[in-house]
Amino acid sequence: MAKVSTSIAIRHFRDDDLPRVLELLRSSLGGGPGGMRTADFFRWKHLENPFGRSFALLGEADGRLVGFRAFMRWRLSAAGTPVLAVRAVDTATHPDYQGRGIFSTLTRRSLEALRDEADLVFNTPNEKSLPGYLKMGWQIAGNVPVRVRVRRPFRFVRRIRSLHEEIDVPLEKPPISAATAADVLAGEGSLPDLLLRTSSPDRRLATQRDLEYLRWRYGAAPLLDYRVVEESSNGRLNGVAIFRVRPRGRLWESTIAEVLVAPGDRGTAAKLLASVRDACPVDHLTCFFPADAAAARAARWHGYLRVPFGMTLAVNPLSPGSDPDPRHLSSWALSLGDLEVF
Repeated sequence: MAKVSTSIAIRHFRDDDLPRVLELLRSSLGGGPGGMRTADFFRWKHLENPFGRSFALLGEADGRLVGFRAFMRWRLSAAGTPVLAVRAVDTATHPDYQGRGIFSTLTRRSLEALRDEADLVFNTPNEKSLPGYLKMGWQIAGNVPVRVRVRRPFRFVRRIRSLHEEIDVPLEKPPISAATAADVLAGEGSLPDLLLRTSSPDRRLATQRDLEYLRWRYGAAPLLDYRVVEESSNGRLNGVAIFRVRPRGRLWESTIAEVLVAPGDRGTAAKLLASVRDACPVDHLTCFFPADAAAARAARWHGYLRVPFGMTLAVNPLSPGSDPDPRHLSSWALSLGDLEVF
């Protein structure tokens, strides 16, 4: 067991550490994307990921847990070539031990262990954590250009300042007229054929999507309640859109995670976006797709406007000379589903 000082020791996460880790995460990071941090959500995110179990280290002192640092496994591809990645996600330091370098020590120790297992690290740090990552060698690839379509403009304008606020009073969730992702993805049906038709050679870095991944990412995700709308013609499945409805301050948002259509099929993408819009009376909708994707063109055509704020994509290449260069946003082909939640 390696030590970073005379009092703090580092070791790997074990499954029986889960209760203490959850307690530390709750006290340090709050409720998380689902509104609460449960054992089921942790297991889904870190232990059941089809790309592999997360790499996680603990820091202990005085008989208690004082630090936690996790990196999720993620599988990308570029021009058909697999790219092994990890994403820097959950990190927490006990308030009594902040300022002792636990975050940076656990992160550096993790990178030393992962350097032979991954080609790059990526994440979307917030304003508070970004400076720490930059000091440790991360670089900013760019700002993810999230787009928004407002459905209730007067209500949206009145309440827009609440988007980044923690609201204690629970909002009544609007009704959703769409099947759950868990039900749709449980059976195979036409989905494997659709995935074959929607995949295309791309030199950019993209998540390797298959049915197993979709079932884990959207069907099995606890608390998030992903929904699916489909578009078919003549008995053939032409595309699907996956989204979730969530509170944003005092507003309701439909977050569109994926739109899977054949390359160039803007018509089907537009119909799917319209179906998501009609599935729930939310205040606004958000999305992000690669700039040249059919869904991106459909979104721009149908009034989705780029917002001045978004997510910062930060990367740390562990293998020099990577092609494409992950340090540039133009080297990535991501959707909002690749980035949100994590």
